[in-house]
Amino acid sequence: MPIATPEVYADMLDRAKNGSFAYPAINITSSQTVTAAIRGFAEAGSDGIIQVSTGGGEYASGSTVKDMVTGAKALAAYAEEVAKNYPVNIALHTDHCPKDKLDTFVRPLIAASAERVKAGGLPIFQSHMWDGSAVPLDENLQIAEELLAACKAANIILEIEVGVVGGEEDGVENAINEKLYSTPEDAVATVRALGAGEQGYYMTALTFGNVHGVYKPGNVKLRPEVLKAAQEAAAAELGVAADSKPFHLVFHGGSGSLPEEISAAVDYGVVKMNVDTDTQYAFTRPVADWMLKNYSGVLKIDGEVGNKKQYDPRAWGKEAEAGMAQRVVEACQNLRSAGTHQG
Repeated sequence: MPIATPEVYADMLDRAKNGSFAYPAINITSSQTVTAAIRGFAEAGSDGIIQVSTGGGEYASGSTVKDMVTGAKALAAYAEEVAKNYPVNIALHTDHCPKDKLDTFVRPLIAASAERVKAGGLPIFQSHMWDGSAVPLDENLQIAEELLAACKAANIILEIEVGVVGGEEDGVENAINEKLYSTPEDAVATVRALGAGEQGYYMTALTFGNVHGVYKPGNVKLRPEVLKAAQEAAAAELGVAADSKPFHLVFHGGSGSLPEEISAAVDYGVVKMNVDTDTQYAFTRPVADWMLKNYSGVLKIDGEVGNKKQYDPRAWGKEAEAGMAQRVVEACQNLRSAGTHQG
């Protein structure tokens, strides 16, 4: 199927919230990881989201070029072509963008999409994330208002972050402390600034102890009840039913989360969960296994010629693709999106 249109994407997210399931959002950095992610969604019978971080965009542009916008556009163009051969909807998203990279990543991409939409086409990316976790809340929401207006004009969904995610991702690092938990007051401030959809469709990454990177289950204390309190506070501010879940929530830093924590978060309105660390490992682990098992074939040892069939990148690349795809299937199952695609 083609990449999801803005209307299809909005319907995906609305169905997820109403149906108490969520989509894995898989970080991609190359054509091969794009294919692996889409394959995984197809095998799970789930629509899905693939996303490019600032670092992923830099890498995809060429490791000596390091142009975030070029790399992001290249990955989007590749995804547009290969997604046509798979029977699920795939949305394109850009991941964490801090304030100092807005002018060299998100704003140029929004502008490029606006030009394409003006000419009668579709946006390049269906959603973008503004990561304002490192600035004061007032400034965070002020920038979010400006970006939301620009996104609405280009038929794009905005993702914001209200609170702080611990750990490290693409050079952005935060300590693990009480700042990792969003408050009901944060939720109220958000709906006062951005409304409930009338100013533009947006997703909200409220934090409840989330940490980026690698950690074992139980080492980080997630409090999904924080999300419930935030939804109820937003509902009260908007004058709607307490259980209406006004926010389309996003779960960051999900690696190592316990199944019951994921399930509770989804029940409280999470529609998108970022998955990166686990799929990186799932992609790399089969390659390491291949190299160790075929050591004398992939290396020209003691003057021999090696085994071309074993060092051909397609050989071990297929193993990497299969490993990552299987982890995407697992993520869909954990988030209850498996089998929810409506053909």
